Amino acid sequence: MLRKQIIQQLEAMPSAERAAIENALTDHLVSSDLWQQSNVIGVTMSRGIEWCTEPIIRTAWKEGKTVAVPKSYPSDRSLAFFIMHHYNQLETAHYRLLEPIPEQTEKLTKQAIDLLIVPGMVFDRKGYRIGFGGGYYDRFLSDFPNYKLALAANMQLIDELPAESFDRPVDAIITETGFLSQGSGLNSQDLS
Repeated sequence: MLRKQIIQQLEAMPSAERAAIENALTDHLVSSDLWQQSNVIGVTMSRGIEWCTEPIIRTAWKEGKTVAVPKSYPSDRSLAFFIMHHYNQLETAHYRLLEPIPEQTEKLTKQAIDLLIVPGMVFDRKGYRIGFGGGYYDRFLSDFPNYKLALAANMQLIDELPAESFDRPVDAIITETGFLSQGSGLNSQDLS
């Protein structure tokens, strides 16, 4: 129900408001110390109502960072990340997602990703999320050792989500007004 409600709100958002939020999310991320200290960025290829990740990818490349994007494996609902140097290393795959072509890219271990940008529709102040319902990221995050953050508009935040034992929270959420960091419940902090 929450996922459906947020999707409807995102679909109804005026394009100017959406662009302003996307710009703020990107600016907060790429000006942060966390971004500056990270060499390998794991990020999804956004589509539809997701916040656009193209400016993040292009900024990473411009700054000499390595960009890794996920490929999904529906048979076991798993993800693997591959280094992407340019957009023509992608193909339309499962769920109409743009994913790396394994023969043209290099697979990375989880440990190699310094900063993972985790997608989602709804987030709570403890860092738990509701994604698109496949459980791919929860499986990937079960033993992911490094920093995990999400991009979300303030309207995507609620006080608390019901969390299952297999759910993995993100360490921080970037909103249009700044960073929320995990600790005593993702208290507002400026990490830039």
